[in-house]
Amino acid sequence: MQDLTLKDIQHTVDDWIKRYGVRYFSELTNTACLMEEVGELARLMARTYGDQSFKDKEKESSIADEMADILWVLTCLANQTGVDLNEAFLKNIEKKTSRDKDRHINNVKLFKKDE
Repeated sequence: MQDLTLKDIQHTVDDWIKRYGVRYFSELTNTACLMEEVGELARLMARTYGDQSFKDKEKESSIADEMADILWVLTCLANQTGVDLNEAFLKNIEKKTSRDKDRHINNVKLFKKDE
C-alpha cells in the first residue's frame, strides 16, 4: 500500500475528477455532500460505539470507508477553493499549539477515570 501526503491526495482526487468525474460538483453541492458524509459517519459511530443498534443494511457500512468519503469531498472542496491542505493543516497545528498548549494539560476533567 502506498503512503500519500495531503498534496498527493489533492493531486489524486483532481486527476480522478478530470479523468472520470467530468467536472467537480459546485462548491455548494460538495458542501452538502460533505455534511451528508459526516452524517453517515455519525450514524455508524452511534451504532458501533453508542447505544443505537444496527439496521440490517447498515451492517455492511465501514467506518474507514465513511472517513475516506469525508476526506474525498473535503479534498474536492480544497481543490475547488485553492486551499493547500498541507499548508492549512500545518498552520492549524501551529494555531492549536499556541492557543491550547497548556489548556488540556491543566484540565482536571481529562484526568478523571471514565465512569
